[in-house]
Amino acid sequence: MANILGVITAIVLALAAFVAMKNKERYQAEIDNRKAEEEKLRKTERRLDIATKDKDKTIGERKAVEEEIVVATREKETLERTNSDLKSQSEAKGAKISENTAQLDEIRDKTAKFGDIKDLASKMKVTNDEINALKVSIDESQSKLNNLTAQTKATEESSDALQDKLTLLTSGRSLPTLRTTIRSIYPAWGFVTLGAGNNAGVVTNSTLNVVRDGQTIAKLVVTAVESTRASANIVPDSLAPDTTLMVGDRVAAPEPSAPKPEAPVPAPAPTPAPEKSASPDDPFAAPASPAAPASSDPFGN
Repeated sequence: MANILGVITAIVLALAAFVAMKNKERYQAEIDNRKAEEEKLRKTERRLDIATKDKDKTIGERKAVEEEIVVATREKETLERTNSDLKSQSEAKGAKISENTAQLDEIRDKTAKFGDIKDLASKMKVTNDEINALKVSIDESQSKLNNLTAQTKATEESSDALQDKLTLLTSGRSLPTLRTTIRSIYPAWGFVTLGAGNNAGVVTNSTLNVVRDGQTIAKLVVTAVESTRASANIVPDSLAPDTTLMVGDRVAAPEPSAPKPEAPVPAPAPTPAPEKSASPDDPFAAPASPAAPASSDPFGN
């Protein structure tokens, strides 16, 4: 009987030791799981902090771009008004030259029949001097007009570039010229890091394509951007079957859709200048200033 009790006691002790060992293993596993979850939480908090800072930075950049666009628009309007004034002056002087030339032809016809040759030569010299002075003035005005036109074009290009940048920032699209690669991959958390940041045109919340051998094998959504690097989540179900992302895979922005062409607006017909005749008593008298003809302003002012 004592032997049976001893055997039973030994069995109970063995079971108790086995249960204690299993409980210890489970307890250790729970401790390890908790540490892993805490580490994951810390990483997630760091990523959230980076994303928040990038959001604030993007908002600041957007405000700066909007202010630059306002300044560029004002400069463009000023240049357009200056161009319109110079063009009107140039057309008025051109009309005056045409009238002087017509009068000079008329004078030549009259002097063939009558008139003092010396007085005629003197007045013709004065008229020629005035014509030459007008030509020089027109050349100077045309040069100023060309310079202002070039400045206007440069301002428009700068304004368009700023508008495109603002559009990309507000629409959540990265620059079409973006070309970068995957720098590291974290499959357990479903995200990758890229070897380029906002300096290269990466925009937060934009969608990017992972390209290999000319084919798109996956899509990414940018979650955090710094100056020279960025992180992006792998879009679920976008990865091609039997395909694994690799460090060095090329990443590019999707091609933008082409805008619809706008219908051309016909230019208004110019209003002809009223005709003026020289005084019949004095064929050498300076003609009256003609009314400035209506100009076709390319900017619509």
